[in-house]
Amino acid sequence: MNINEILTITIVLAAIFSYVNHRLIKWPSTIGIMILSLISSILLATFGNSHSLLSKKAIQLVTSIDFQDVLMNFMLSFLLFAGAIHIDAGKLKKERWPIIILATGGVLLSTFIIGGLVWYLFQLFHFPIPFIYCLLFGSLISPTDPIAVLGILKEAKIPSSLELKISGESLFNDGVAVVIFISIVQVARVGDFSVIEISKLFLQEAIGGLIFGTILGYAGFWALRSIDDYKVEVLISLAIVMGGYYVAGHLHISGPLAMVVAGIITGNKARSEGMSDLTRDYLGKFWELIDEILNAILFLLIGLEMLIIKVNTTVLIIGVISIFIALLARWISVIIPISFMRYKIHFEKNAVAILTWGGLRGGISVALALSLGSDMYRDTFVLVTYIIVVFSILVQGLTIGKLAKRLLA
Repeated sequence: MNINEILTITIVLAAIFSYVNHRLIKWPSTIGIMILSLISSILLATFGNSHSLLSKKAIQLVTSIDFQDVLMNFMLSFLLFAGAIHIDAGKLKKERWPIIILATGGVLLSTFIIGGLVWYLFQLFHFPIPFIYCLLFGSLISPTDPIAVLGILKEAKIPSSLELKISGESLFNDGVAVVIFISIVQVARVGDFSVIEISKLFLQEAIGGLIFGTILGYAGFWALRSIDDYKVEVLISLAIVMGGYYVAGHLHISGPLAMVVAGIITGNKARSEGMSDLTRDYLGKFWELIDEILNAILFLLIGLEMLIIKVNTTVLIIGVISIFIALLARWISVIIPISFMRYKIHFEKNAVAILTWGGLRGGISVALALSLGSDMYRDTFVLVTYIIVVFSILVQGLTIGKLAKRLLA
């Protein structure tokens, strides 16, 4: 299937599912699109004739798309920048400590809790998997996904300070989680990896990404301030994202973190000091549109991945149990740091429960699972990851607004 066919079918399906959701289901668009594509996949897999043209085309479409490559190397840069551009830097600064601690210590704590409990769970089912690979799974499932979180929080209507804690954490913790994931992959492959080497890798990826994002954001600000032409300025913002992410990859620093920082600078300093009202309006609408379109495509692809995931009954049961493990790890990794921070930082009533339930997993976890080699129990972890992600987006995503409203009443 060539690129033209892939793009055409994907856009047409995303448009159809968006329309059906908007007219009939009226759920948040990301959830509505994913559930429709998931149902379509299940119906095709269950009742469709594997030799029919429709089934063949559907499977051919999904196998033609490298989900990991498309998300991590293309879509993620746009989605993170589009999310960060709407973050208020002043409010973010006030919430910086909860965000930093949850995005770093919280992810590390969750990684080890999930890794340990999942390793024990596999042993119980006589499915022995080495601890290092369970730890690898813990690192890929621990981060809350900014794409899922930002898309659903728009509809949830929770207090702005709490929303900022959740969205800010999700924007930064995926970059941290990718660094942890890469480090554990290195340990798994080499068999031995010193603390010094891991620290160097972390500093290079994470700190390098933050510094590069700052340079990128201010370079963009200078360019945007020097002209007044909304068409050129929108083009410059595209160059920041595409060029910046490309360079970050070649420098071996965190592209996701660079995009978040560049997006915050562009959305605050550049918009307030370097743009006319006309440009500000066009730029905001352009990135909002990019965000909506790519979100629709992403969640369509997550649903369609069901067509090619290998299902094993034992692993399916383990995956369902792992939902509760992931929630428990999220609760522990939230309540411990918040218990210490409460002495100096204000947290809303029932913040722990809302932060726990609002920590949605999404496409980044699926993409990282798909990037594993076959020798790292890829098929097993992809299925478990998929089960957790689908539950997270459908159940937690649909109920977080109501839960927050009830707990904060």
